[in-house]
Amino acid sequence: MQLRDTKETVKMALDTLRANKLRSGLTILGIVIGVMTVIAISSVINGLNKRVSDSVEQIGSNVLWVFRFEPFGKRPTTEMLNRKQLTLEDAESLNGLPHVVAATGALRYQDFNINAGSVAVKYKGRKEQNTILEGDMPNALDVYDMKMTAGRYFTQEDDQRRANVVVLGHDITQDLFGDANPLGEDVEIAGDVFTVIGVEGKQKSILGGKNPNDNMASFPLHTFLKIHPEIEDYWISVKVDDPKNRPLVEDEIRQVLRRRRKVRVDQPDNFAIFGSDSLQRLWNQITGGLFLLMFALSAVGLLVGGVGVMNIMLVSVTERTREIGVRKAIGATRRTVLMQFTLEAITLCALGGILGIAAGASLVLLLRVLFAALPSVLSVVWMVAAFVVSCGIGLVFGIYPAWKAANLNPIEALRYE
Repeated sequence: MQLRDTKETVKMALDTLRANKLRSGLTILGIVIGVMTVIAISSVINGLNKRVSDSVEQIGSNVLWVFRFEPFGKRPTTEMLNRKQLTLEDAESLNGLPHVVAATGALRYQDFNINAGSVAVKYKGRKEQNTILEGDMPNALDVYDMKMTAGRYFTQEDDQRRANVVVLGHDITQDLFGDANPLGEDVEIAGDVFTVIGVEGKQKSILGGKNPNDNMASFPLHTFLKIHPEIEDYWISVKVDDPKNRPLVEDEIRQVLRRRRKVRVDQPDNFAIFGSDSLQRLWNQITGGLFLLMFALSAVGLLVGGVGVMNIMLVSVTERTREIGVRKAIGATRRTVLMQFTLEAITLCALGGILGIAAGASLVLLLRVLFAALPSVLSVVWMVAAFVVSCGIGLVFGIYPAWKAANLNPIEALRYE
C-alpha cells in the first residue's frame, strides 16, 4: 500500500512538472549552470593533474636534486639565500656512495631579458634568442637517461681540454638548421665559435606547449666556465639505483654534505635534498586554489538555482491550494502531501543535475577539439557528486514549501479562490 502511494506521488510530481515545462526549465537553469561549472573545471583540472603526474613519472622517482634551498613551492628566506654555494667537489664526492648510479653537477645561465641583450645562438644569419646555456659533467647523460637523436654527448676529454663543443636541444636545432645536418657545423654563442657534436631528443612539457629545455645549449662544464666564470651556484643531480633505496641515499648524501660543509650537530642542514615529488606538491598547491575557485563559482550557481526552486515551489503551493484541500478532504495525509511536493523539488533539481552533467561533458569535448593543448579528463566521481549535490539542493530548498503545503487546513484550502 505504501509503495503504491509512493508511486502515485512520484507520478503526480512528474505530471505537474510536465504541465509547466518552461517554468520548470527556467527554475533549474541555476542548477544546470552550477553543475556544468563543476564538471568542466574538474575535468580540466583532472587532465592537468594527469599530465603533471605523467611528466613527473618520466623524470623518475629515482632522481634526487641537491641545491642550497628547495626552489619548488617554498619562498626562500634570507638565511637560505645567504647559504654557501654547493661546489663541483660536492657533486663528485657523492659518486662513490652505495646505491648511487651517478651524481653530476650543473651550472646554468639564462637571461630573462627579452630585448637585444638576451642570449642568442647564431648560425649563418639565423638567430635563436632566449637560449638557456648549461654546463654539465659528462655523466649527466647517465643521470637523466637523455636520448640523443644525432651525434654524441661530450666526453671527459672534451671537458678536460675545455673543447669548444656544444650539444643543442631539439627546438633550437630545428630553428637554426631545419632539415639540414647540424653535426660538425659551427655556431656563434657569447662571441665565440662552438662546434655542434650532438642533438638531444625532444622533451615533453609538463603543461603542454614547448619545453624551455628544448631551447638549450649544453657545454662541457669547464667550457661553460670559460663563457660565464662568474656563475658558481651548482645544482647537483643524483641517480639512485632503485627508488626503494631513496631514503637511505638521502641520509648518506646528508651525512657527506654536512661533513663537507662543516655543519655542527646542533645545526640544521644548510642545503636541501628533494625529488620529483616536490614538483607534484607544488602543482597540488596550485590546483588546490583552482578547486576553491571551482567550488565558489558552482556554489553561486547552485544557490541561485536552489532559491529559484524554493520560489517556484511556493508559487506552486499557492496555485494549487484548492487541489491540496480536495486531496486532504478525500483522505490524503500530511505525509503524502509533504512527499509529493518534496519529490517535485528533488525531481526538478535532479533533472537540472542531469542536464548540467550533459552540458559540462559537451563543453569538455568542445574544449578538446578547440584547444588540443588543454587536457581534460571526465571524472565519474565528480559526475556522481554533482548529481547527488543537485538532489540535495532540491531536498533542502524544497522542504519548506512542502511543509507549508502539508500543513494547509483542508477547509480553508477548499474555500481558497
